[in-house]
Amino acid sequence: MNKPLRRVAIFCGLLMVALMIRSNWIQFAQADELQSDKHNRRVAIERYGQPRGNIIVDGKAITGSTEVEGTDFKYKRTYKNGEMWAPVTGYASQAYGATQIEAIYDGILTGDDDRLFFNRTIDMLTGKDQKGGNVVTTLDAEVQKAGFEAMGDKKGAAVAINPETGAILGLISTPSYDPSVFAGSSSKDAEAWGKLQKESDEDEPMLNRALRQTYPPGSTFKVVTAAAALEGGLYQSIDEKTDSPDPYVLPGTRTNMVNDGNHPCENASLRVAMQWSCNTVFAKISHEVTNEKMIEYSEKFGFNQEHFVPVRSAESVYPEDIPSQNAQAGIGQASNRATPLQMAMVAAAVANDGKLMEPYMMDQLVAPNLNVVEEHKPREMGQAVSGETAQKLQQMMETVVEKGTGTPAQIDGVTVGGKTGTAQHGENNEKNPYAWFISYAKTADGSTPIAVAVVVESADVLRDDIAGSKLAAPVARAMMEAALDGKR
Repeated sequence: MNKPLRRVAIFCGLLMVALMIRSNWIQFAQADELQSDKHNRRVAIERYGQPRGNIIVDGKAITGSTEVEGTDFKYKRTYKNGEMWAPVTGYASQAYGATQIEAIYDGILTGDDDRLFFNRTIDMLTGKDQKGGNVVTTLDAEVQKAGFEAMGDKKGAAVAINPETGAILGLISTPSYDPSVFAGSSSKDAEAWGKLQKESDEDEPMLNRALRQTYPPGSTFKVVTAAAALEGGLYQSIDEKTDSPDPYVLPGTRTNMVNDGNHPCENASLRVAMQWSCNTVFAKISHEVTNEKMIEYSEKFGFNQEHFVPVRSAESVYPEDIPSQNAQAGIGQASNRATPLQMAMVAAAVANDGKLMEPYMMDQLVAPNLNVVEEHKPREMGQAVSGETAQKLQQMMETVVEKGTGTPAQIDGVTVGGKTGTAQHGENNEKNPYAWFISYAKTADGSTPIAVAVVVESADVLRDDIAGSKLAAPVARAMMEAALDGKR
């Protein structure tokens, strides 16, 4: 071979080597990046090339798929009672991607999850179209429906948990949205999407208030403050009098804290202070416990950390603060912030004799052939308080419902424990306050199948009518009654 031909051969050989290196680099090193690239329509075309698996509640699908025309996407997602279930499912849209359960378990729902390899292989060998698996949730359809209907046109959220397992029974956020209206990729879908954005709707219907919004928990947090007082040995009995002046001067200030209403709060016992929601008693207790210890006890209930259910929940915060602010944080004000999920966890831990269970709403992942791919087992997060303290807190919360501020939550033939809350909102409380209620229901055999937290952010009522007992407690009662149906 002469010299020019040898040079050409070497050059062609180098080109072949470069081509092989480049090809392998794209197929292996860049595979994941290219597959997830938003401009790669082939992935989306494949995702919507067959019906998605379904999200299941009480053995029935709350999702579906329908065939579409005029696009290279063959199927789009549909939802049954979309507004009611959107805080649980999230959305799967040809144009806007997916969120929440739809996103977290996308591989199962499309059939692309590695754990469904055997199913895909069988389908390929038999010539069948690929099928997605199903996500079986812990949700209770009757609890969800009762809470959603009770919330009506109020803006707010509610979470119901089985205290004994941590299973989420209800997850409500209002106002809500129907994911079906933008599940496609048409101009109509785009218009529907635009109307739901914050710039177009200040009520933010796509905000998951149950998991992603934090609020000052108001007087519902007094349950945690009482727990700190009892666990820390500040008080032994819930019926002994406290040394609590009325009004109470916030530490380090000349500011008087007073109580709402004409209730016997001066030197009130823990039980009476909880019954009438005495700010002065619990602010003083928070100061005596100290900020450091209040943080410690709050964290035992799950504060200062994110939770994954599996959807991520925002972190609820009990802050490091100066004495005067710590006293106010002890009654659920100042910089104290909590999600409805977090406050449901507080009620659930108290109802479960102090044991805090990890909240979750995925029960099983099921393959197309109905084989269980993954199953969630209840997990204990820790002992928030001792069993003895929890039982004292139960007595206090049951007094609240029996003959205190929480009487609207009473259910015939059922023991209900609860705590109302009305949290200030805005500078100098210039905006309408938030109405809270946390509770649990106990059956005749002593089991506690449900704990609930409800927050009403706003409602079409006069300011003087905004209270946890009036707005939030009826929602909690409706959800508890639904869970107890047939169990009393």
